[in-house]
Amino acid sequence: MAPKKGGKATVAAKKRPEKVVNPLFEKRTKQFGIGGALPPKKDLTRFVKWPHVVQIQRKRRILKQRLKVPPAINQFTKTLDKNTATNLFKLLLKYRPEDKAAKKERLLKRAQAEADGKSVETKKPIVVKYGLNHVTYLIEQNKAQLVIIAHDVDPIELVVWLPALCRKMEVPYAIVKGKSRLGAIVHKKTAAALCLTSVKNEDKLEFSRILEAVKANFNDKYEEHRKKWGGGIMGSKSLAKTKARERVLAKEAAQRMS
Repeated sequence: MAPKKGGKATVAAKKRPEKVVNPLFEKRTKQFGIGGALPPKKDLTRFVKWPHVVQIQRKRRILKQRLKVPPAINQFTKTLDKNTATNLFKLLLKYRPEDKAAKKERLLKRAQAEADGKSVETKKPIVVKYGLNHVTYLIEQNKAQLVIIAHDVDPIELVVWLPALCRKMEVPYAIVKGKSRLGAIVHKKTAAALCLTSVKNEDKLEFSRILEAVKANFNDKYEEHRKKWGGGIMGSKSLAKTKARERVLAKEAAQRMS
């Protein structure tokens, strides 16, 4: 009988080099039971008991994702982009109102000047206006040139109507991240809204650029934001169940058709 052609050549099995074991060092497997070896370090975030405030914050965030959010509230998730916000806050820092120490010093100088019989300058400084009632009054009087609203005001009912008022009065407005960030501008813990009524001549070019960006992102897109609902984002488990249910229904429909 002729030998088969095209067969695979037999390859000699490679010999593995024998591992040299030192008899002085005995291998001991670790036992991680009670009284045994310490287990390796791992991430224990799941087992941490978080403070009650943190738990509420996280639950609120999840609820906002799951529930349907009306457009009037959902518009506060559309905040100013990072670059424009950075430029805006740099400008606002130039117009911070005086703190208590600066006010005390100014009044002392004024009193000293009056005592010496000198004329005192009474020119009103250009500063950022704050306080919800004051900002609202300035918008209604058409004195506001730019309104900045915090995105995380609680309760949101305090400012939910402010974008509509700004649009009606044709005042540029911006929603930015952080009521505490706004509060730092005016020496407070938090601030719901700030307002600029005018700027110095050297800042007018930068201010006009910020106004253009703000109008494009908020005033011009008001109608779009007014109709867009938010929320309704389900978790991974719910999505998996929904997809599985859809697959079963599709399979049943295909069987009926056949």
